[in-house]
Amino acid sequence: MDEKQVISALKAAWEREIEAARLYNVLAEQQGDERKARILRRLATIEEDHARQFADRILALGGIPPKESTTPTTAQKLLARSLGTEAMLRRIEVEESRNVTQFGRHAAALESDPESHQLFLKIEEEEKQHTVMLQNLKTGDGPKSRLEAMMKGEKHASTGSWIGDAIYGLNDGLGAVFGVVSGMAGATAAAPDGMKVVLTSGLIATLASALSMGTSAFMAAKSEREVYEAEIAREKLEIEQSPEHEIEELNLIYQLKGFSESEANTLTQRMAANPDQFLKTMAQEELGLSEHNFPNPVLGAFTAAASTAVGGMIPTLPFFFTKGMPAVLAAAAVGMAAHFAVGAAKSLVTARSWWSSGLEMTMIGFICGGVTYVLGLLLKIG
Repeated sequence: MDEKQVISALKAAWEREIEAARLYNVLAEQQGDERKARILRRLATIEEDHARQFADRILALGGIPPKESTTPTTAQKLLARSLGTEAMLRRIEVEESRNVTQFGRHAAALESDPESHQLFLKIEEEEKQHTVMLQNLKTGDGPKSRLEAMMKGEKHASTGSWIGDAIYGLNDGLGAVFGVVSGMAGATAAAPDGMKVVLTSGLIATLASALSMGTSAFMAAKSEREVYEAEIAREKLEIEQSPEHEIEELNLIYQLKGFSESEANTLTQRMAANPDQFLKTMAQEELGLSEHNFPNPVLGAFTAAASTAVGGMIPTLPFFFTKGMPAVLAAAAVGMAAHFAVGAAKSLVTARSWWSSGLEMTMIGFICGGVTYVLGLLLKIG
């Protein structure tokens, strides 16, 4: 990218920052809560500082820095009055998300200009932090809002428990192996060793599904921890490079949670005095990361593998004890009953009606089993 294109990208970024500053200012003007208005004005100031940094870079490259007021236009004021605070906050959040995407693209395209590249990366990260603060502003900061957030967190945690993993493992094992058994029963019904083939196929499918689910669960849990460690390292670097900025971010977050400015200042200074605690707090408050939320990779792998194996064995069991059509009918009956039971059990983590969830799962099993059985008949062996 030549110098003119770099300057053009910087000017486009400057315009986005000025527009964001205007939106923050117009909301601050119409905000009845003085504390929130103060936070919005501060966010507008940060956006103005971003615009200044882009303008300085344009000047350094020999371009003419643009100049424009961040005072809200009449049209923006009318729009804010018409839409209301919540809609405007959503609008700003969308704009911040677009800025993050746009700045990321510019950063990737400007690797040949290290200073501009680093500037876009730095401001991209700060824009991400603004989206977190906007979400706090949208949900409110009163006791009721905090309680609702806590309840949502508890519900989220329950779906990630080993019980939830076991139910979904049963679901995957049962559905996959039931389809294999049904299809092979249709394909080998006339073969001399047809039932042995069905049993062998069911056992192999059960083993393969269990190993696949177990390793996937292990890698997912392991990757989650690795992502956490990478984010912690990035946050630590940001604190080392811009400690004042990070302290201010935490201060504003505490104010959004309902603390007064003086209380937020006191809490922030205490946190900043302990680097390790400050890092953990920033990871929790800004990124929503907590070291205590990680699933155990070994437990997750065992739960997923074992439950998938149990689910896979259910439609296979009849072929241990009988042959021919009676075995196929028994497998169908056991499979449908198991589908209903697993569907009903899913209501423990989905909060749906156990009856409707069970029927839904039974219908899915019936359709899958029927389709694979017909396919097996069309590909008949022997």
